[in-house]
Amino acid sequence: MDAASSDTSGIRIEPIAAVHIDSFHHALDVVAREKKYLSMLEATPLPQMREFVMGMIAKGNPQFVVTAENQVVGWCDISRHFFPSHAHRGKLGMGILPAYRGKGLGRRLIETTLRAAQDADFARVELDVHEDNARAIALYEKMGFAREGIVRRAARIDGRFIDAISMALLFDERGAA
Repeated sequence: MDAASSDTSGIRIEPIAAVHIDSFHHALDVVAREKKYLSMLEATPLPQMREFVMGMIAKGNPQFVVTAENQVVGWCDISRHFFPSHAHRGKLGMGILPAYRGKGLGRRLIETTLRAAQDADFARVELDVHEDNARAIALYEKMGFAREGIVRRAARIDGRFIDAISMALLFDERGAA
């Protein structure tokens, strides 16, 4: 993939594979422990993470990682809803390590993942984002997500309640991103 700038040379966006699991686990743990962007406060144990990733791969759910020097520095995945009547829907999750934010990687990563979701016949992609995460909200809106509501007191971190904004993208309503 061509680098967007010299700051992103050597960076690749690729489908997750078993070889990425340990590094993905570490990246997720770093972002979770920031206690700002994710509802989880630390990564799940590595065996559960391995089961999750291998399950995503087996189900054909879109899951991509950003790598730098063969280490995962960001991820984006869309988990298909398990009810057959809701199988057209998926839940998006993503994160990027602090040193790699603000370089356009989030946009490239989400574009890649959404393209794969559309190719996999998803009709709707949903997410919840903490209401104080202005950078993520702006990215999601730029990508075509619309606000659908507020989840009051969605998370409680260190005794502080955080509301979340529920957003969704419907591929058949999406304009050019």
